[in-house]
Amino acid sequence: MTDDASAPVDPKKRIASIVLDEASVVRRSPEIEHERKVAIFDLLEDNTFAPEGSDAGPYNLHLAIEENRLVFDIRDAAEEPHGKVILSLTPFRRIIKDYFLICESYYEAIRSASPSKIEAIDMGRRGLHNEGASLLTERLAGKIAIDHDTSRRLFTLICVLHMKG
Repeated sequence: MTDDASAPVDPKKRIASIVLDEASVVRRSPEIEHERKVAIFDLLEDNTFAPEGSDAGPYNLHLAIEENRLVFDIRDAAEEPHGKVILSLTPFRRIIKDYFLICESYYEAIRSASPSKIEAIDMGRRGLHNEGASLLTERLAGKIAIDHDTSRRLFTLICVLHMKG
């Protein structure tokens, strides 16, 4: 895969739809719900998603957390199972915890803090988000090829799923 923005994107190497397993999700704050909607919209607009050894896309992705594992349930356009990639969430724990804490601070700061304080908190939030996205890309290496923006958006959705009661 190339970083050249002018390179043609293979229409098969993408996510066409995404379903989050939200069966046991508790009510979310409006800010978190907004983050979820934006991440899904942006993800479906522009993504690179290529399971190793497959060209059966575009793919329908069902994303779930089961027994402290992240499950990428990959399906074809007809919703037929295409494969699963399962990752331990243990390496993500610290980043997700820190990301939640800094997001809380950010949303609180928006209400009352100075613009410079909001900007400083947001820089930290973006840094943690990038760290989570990089870890996801590393953990998927050899299983699913994704670009940085796709990884960032998937990390957002992992955090949202992690908010189960």
